[in-house]
Amino acid sequence: MRIKPEDQRQLAARCIISIRNGVGESRRELSEAMEMSPSTAGLYADQLIAAGYVIETGLKHGVMGRPKRRLEVRPEAGWFVGVEWNGNMANAVRLDFAGGRLDLESRSFKEGVNAMEVMEVIEEMIASLIKGKSGRFLGIGLGAPGVVNIESGTVGDFGFIADWNEVPVKARMEARFGVPVTVANNLRVIAVAERWFGGAKGMENFIILGPRSGLGVGLVIGGKLLDGVNHAAGELGNWGWNGPLGGSELHLALSAPAVWRRLTHAAPGTPLPEDLRWEMANIAAKLDDCWKEVAQDFGQVVGCLHLLLDTEAIFVHGPLCGLGRGFWEAVVDLSIVLMPRLAARRPSLVCSTLTDEAGALGAASLVMEHWVPIL
Repeated sequence: MRIKPEDQRQLAARCIISIRNGVGESRRELSEAMEMSPSTAGLYADQLIAAGYVIETGLKHGVMGRPKRRLEVRPEAGWFVGVEWNGNMANAVRLDFAGGRLDLESRSFKEGVNAMEVMEVIEEMIASLIKGKSGRFLGIGLGAPGVVNIESGTVGDFGFIADWNEVPVKARMEARFGVPVTVANNLRVIAVAERWFGGAKGMENFIILGPRSGLGVGLVIGGKLLDGVNHAAGELGNWGWNGPLGGSELHLALSAPAVWRRLTHAAPGTPLPEDLRWEMANIAAKLDDCWKEVAQDFGQVVGCLHLLLDTEAIFVHGPLCGLGRGFWEAVVDLSIVLMPRLAARRPSLVCSTLTDEAGALGAASLVMEHWVPIL
C-alpha cells in the first residue's frame, strides 16, 4: 500500500529524532528503532541525506560484526528557538539542528507584570536571538505557565501574571515570525529538557517538581508527557492545603517566594531578592527550626506523588535547589516518616543539574520533536 506524502514526512521526522538521540546511528539500528525493514530505513536515510538533514560519516565499530557507517544529524541544517517563562523571568535559547546550544538570553519581569508586557518581552527576546543569523529558522517552542491548550496554543489560568487568561500565544508568534510554533506548559517542556539534556535520559517514568513563582509538576508516564482532559495535569499548586496560612492552596505555602518568606520570617508581599537561588544557598547555611516545617510539607507532597505514581525519579527545578542536598534528603526522610510504606520503595528526589535555561532548552527540543521535514 502506497504511503501518503504526509505520512512519509512524519516517518522521516521520526527517523531524524532516532538519529539525533543516538538510537539510530546506523541504517540497521535505524530500521530496528523505527521497526521497519532495512531497505525502507535505507531509503529514508538516503532521502534525509539528499535533503541535507543527515550525513553518513566514518565507521561505527561494534563489539562484533562488520563496522557500520554512522548516521549523524547535520547541525547546520537549521535552527530552533525555545522560550520558557514564569511570573518572575523568561529564558530563551537557540539550538542548532543537532540540539547544540548556540545563544542564550535571560530577562527578569518587573513586579506586577501583565500579560501584554510579558508577550512583548518574549517577542523582543526571539527577535534578538534571530537577528542577523544565517541558515534556516525552522520553528519556535514555547513553555508557558498555566493551563495550555496545545491544539489552539492559547494559555490561561495562571495567577502570577495580571490578565493572564486565554492568551493566544501560538497565533501571535506565528503571525510575527512566520515559522511553526509549538506551545506547552512550562513544567512539561522542562521534562523534555530533562530527558534530552539532564538526568532523565532513558527514563520512562519521572516527575518534574517545580516550586518557582507558582508550584506544579510535569509528569512523564510510560515515556509520554501527561496532558490531561482539560490540559491541566500537574496543577499541584491548586491543591487545598492546611498549611501555615490555614486553609489555602498549596502554592501559597510551597512556591519559591512563599518558602523564602517562611524561612526568612518576612512579611507577606516583601519584595523578593534579585537572585533567589543564591539567597536560598545563603539561607541553607543558617536554617532555623522553620526549615523542618517546610521540609515536612514537601515530604507530604513528595510522598503522595510517589505513592500515586511510583516513578523512577522526581527532579526538583527552580530556586529551591539552592537549599542543597541535605534539605532534600531530609524531605525524603520525612516523607517516609509520614508514610512508612515508602521505606520499601524510597523516593528518588534529585536536584536537577539543569539550571534556569532548562525550560528554554525543553521548549526548543519540543518544537524539534514536532518539526516535520520537507522532502
